[in-house]
Amino acid sequence: MKLFVGLGNPGAKYAGNRHNIGFMALDAIAGAHGFAPWRSKFQGQISEGRLGGTRVVLLKPETFMNLSGQSVGEAMRFYKIDTPDVIVFHDELDLAPGKLRLKQGGGHAGHNGLRSIHGHIGEDYARVRLGIGHPGHKDRVAGFVLSDFASADQDWLDDMMRGIAEGAPMLAAGEGPKFLNTVAQRMAPARPAKPAPSAAEPPKPKPDATSTSSPAKPEKPPVADTRSALEKLMDRFR
Repeated sequence: MKLFVGLGNPGAKYAGNRHNIGFMALDAIAGAHGFAPWRSKFQGQISEGRLGGTRVVLLKPETFMNLSGQSVGEAMRFYKIDTPDVIVFHDELDLAPGKLRLKQGGGHAGHNGLRSIHGHIGEDYARVRLGIGHPGHKDRVAGFVLSDFASADQDWLDDMMRGIAEGAPMLAAGEGPKFLNTVAQRMAPARPAKPAPSAAEPPKPKPDATSTSSPAKPEKPPVADTRSALEKLMDRFR
């Protein structure tokens, strides 16, 4: 069994915030894979289902970001899930918008939600880091993460959510590289092949192998013979 945790803040006023991209990821997974309706439990919202052959519990803590670890700890104890089987989806300031990274263990890098989870279950859980970009100065961070995504962000955000939903079974199965590849393909789809030349446009003839690169010089026109018959006869016997 796996526990997928999405970080965010509860309530309609926060629903579109950059800080809530973790909630968005879990909503995309639940919707794409027919998970059970969300219900209140463990100081959060949970939904249960299967991703491939793996049973998965989705958890959106409703304790507000700074206390996310309380909800995660309760769910882990109830389902008897080990820390390495917890995967947390969260916003990442240090990644450009639309970038995604997968990491197992490590520090919390100042993220308040991760700091709380560290305090309750340790640091050996996995994280799916969802890039939202940085406002440019640390004094602007709080306002930035608690503001909604711009309209210009919607295309890559939709592609990322679809990629996460498509790759979720691979993530649950422990196939991290395949999960990342699936998201990458959704974010940057393959370019279409070049169209073949149309029938109305005949192919250009290939140059003759015997031809040279420089064009042939035109021949000089013959010079007219203006000699008289007598002069011609005399020239023959000179």
